[in-house]
Amino acid sequence: MKKKYSITGIDCANCAAKLEQKMNELPEVKQVVLSFTTSQLYVEAQNPDSILPELQALADKMEPGTKIEPLARNVAKKQNTEHHHEHSHDHEHCGEHGHEHKHCDEHKREHYDEHEHCDCHNNKHKNCHGGHHDHQKSCDCHTHTQQAEKSSPAGIRKLRQFIAENSDFITLPSGILFFLAAMILENVLKISSYLPEICFVISYIILGGKIVVTAIKNLFRGKVFDENFLMSIATVGAFIVGDFAEAVGVMLFYRIGELFEDIAVNKSRKQIMDAVDMRPEIVRLYQDGVVTELPPEEIQIGDCIEIRPGDRIPLDGVVLEGESRIDTSAVTGEPVPVAVKAGSQILSGCVNTSGILYLKVEKALEDSMVTRILEAVENAAASKPKMDRFITKFARIYTPFVVVLALATAIVPSLFTGNWSYWIYTALTFLIISCPCALVLSVPLAFFAGIGAGSKRGILFKGGVSLETLADIKAVVMDKTGTITEGNFKVESITVASGYTEDEVLSLAASAESASTHPIATSILEEAKVRNCLVRKPKEVTEFSGEGVAISLDDKKILCGNQKLLNRYNIAIPEDNTKGAGTEVFVACENEYAGRIQINDIIKKDSKEAIRAIASKGIYTIMLTGDTYENAQAIQQATGIDEFFARQMPEDKLNNLQKIREEKGSVMFIGDGINDAPVLAGADVGAAMGSGADAAIEAADVVFMTSRLTALVESYRIAKATARIAKQNVIFALAVKAAIMVLGLCGIASMWMAVFADSGVAMLCVLNAIRVLYKKYDN
Repeated sequence: MKKKYSITGIDCANCAAKLEQKMNELPEVKQVVLSFTTSQLYVEAQNPDSILPELQALADKMEPGTKIEPLARNVAKKQNTEHHHEHSHDHEHCGEHGHEHKHCDEHKREHYDEHEHCDCHNNKHKNCHGGHHDHQKSCDCHTHTQQAEKSSPAGIRKLRQFIAENSDFITLPSGILFFLAAMILENVLKISSYLPEICFVISYIILGGKIVVTAIKNLFRGKVFDENFLMSIATVGAFIVGDFAEAVGVMLFYRIGELFEDIAVNKSRKQIMDAVDMRPEIVRLYQDGVVTELPPEEIQIGDCIEIRPGDRIPLDGVVLEGESRIDTSAVTGEPVPVAVKAGSQILSGCVNTSGILYLKVEKALEDSMVTRILEAVENAAASKPKMDRFITKFARIYTPFVVVLALATAIVPSLFTGNWSYWIYTALTFLIISCPCALVLSVPLAFFAGIGAGSKRGILFKGGVSLETLADIKAVVMDKTGTITEGNFKVESITVASGYTEDEVLSLAASAESASTHPIATSILEEAKVRNCLVRKPKEVTEFSGEGVAISLDDKKILCGNQKLLNRYNIAIPEDNTKGAGTEVFVACENEYAGRIQINDIIKKDSKEAIRAIASKGIYTIMLTGDTYENAQAIQQATGIDEFFARQMPEDKLNNLQKIREEKGSVMFIGDGINDAPVLAGADVGAAMGSGADAAIEAADVVFMTSRLTALVESYRIAKATARIAKQNVIFALAVKAAIMVLGLCGIASMWMAVFADSGVAMLCVLNAIRVLYKKYDN
């Protein structure tokens, strides 16, 4: 059984990786994945809830202050979302709104008020720990708040809260003041007493006291090579060698770097989650002419909700009343608004751009599209690519190696030169850069940003592995119907015999097919409607399975079907009318050939552009289809695809896919039908059209919500950019750290530079990773 939990209180990616490793060592656990980027814990075990206390105890031991809670999916998002109103629409809380409407349910209002109060409390903790937006709205937190209110005066409580939320902004200025005082006393006033040293020590206690205490506590927990211990040893070592200013300055620089790194990480997380978390804060329930604002988890299936112009659709449903245009770009990536009216199905996450709509809710919050998209992105973040797993393993070796190197640097040269102070100082710089946070943090954040960038464009990656593999594909194999083509038949041409017009032949065919729901019949009827052709109800209808129909119309016998049907009645077909791409429908009247209707599946407008663009990247393109050779060849000529295989059964597609992989390398397959599911699962990367069958979507690694083939090109560009930026971060972090080591051995690098190689590089890597979210991928 797999279950997902929220985990808060961890502010270090390397610490999260170590905790994940220890959790995976528990015998009851099959697999644990700790996603630092989303603050979520994925547990696979016989009964995940039963081992939750053990996981919490382990977290308390390794990372005190960590909190693991069940993750509720039927609750609204906590952070404020962007409002899309072009006009000013103030959203009042349900409690306030309920006083204006007597019909508002008292119990719901009280629950909502309590819910919001609980939310505020959680947000305070979130600000301190950089926690994820989706913590469970627990009643325990509300009870805890009430107890705190009773046990302490309001003034003291507010002071504690202020200090907890702004500790960095209090300690840093205080530490800086004492540091500056010490520098002035020592270098400007030239005071040689112990006063400058006292100021340095006070400044150090303010800035690094908590870090030293944490390092000591962690020693008893077996955590030797953590960031706190390494910084403590480095700065205390500087005190020992008599460089007080360097010790305090390095700790100050480190604290400032950590602060900016935390801000950058939290802002990056928020920017990515804002792009994919479209869950509503409130929903406007419409009952008996009265509108009541309620949290979305209280809305039931079958309820009627009001959606104003500018509102985001909160839940999936069907329009009961009203007409408008819907901006679906957030869900499908399509830029053109779609017209909707009574009876139209609408997905949550889209934005109502014009008229007021009244919607019948068909899916609860946890099953609506907004939650499904968020789930897909969060689950994708937990699927770690090979690069991420490699860096995590590398970090376990990197820190001990650098520490041993630092120890050797301090001792071995000193034994020969006798200059202990110089080599110990050099070793201290090594200790500072031995923390691998920049490496461990930047890679998963880059892939998370890539997943978010795809979601913004209607492309759902189901894991970082999919992104990583997609960046290295050598061939793209595509199904025809629904992928390259629309999957909708359309009359392409009508050829008639002497004595008939196109409209007459079309009218006869439409009358014959008037009772059929077959896609070919539908295309004939639609064309007849466009041309305003007369469609009459036949008196007698005889159906020939796999051939067509024979009808009686105005006492005349009309045949409409394929060549087999006309052969049955020994009706000759002109030779020049027996060939062509697409499906042929022949029409005969009174045993004489009347004409032929050519019907073809419509090629998507963007297919040719997409195939040309992906081929320009050096990727080989192939089409596998169950259609005829002639139709497949016509598609190849129209789109420029490199190669095709016709009349393919599902097992043929899978066999050909494996052959293509052997010849070309890593293969991506794109399809949309149930019969495509085995091929999607067998490809290195499987992509399904969002309009396709559920089985295909389930088996795919990537889902194109737009059902446009150009999404293939965008997804490839996102994958390449993500992989490139992740590699940039790794190379940059290692190069800077290596450079500082070399400069340290040469006597050039200082501890200040070492701090930059640690915190500064981590912050720059975070900022570089977030670029993935904002790059343009449509050209």
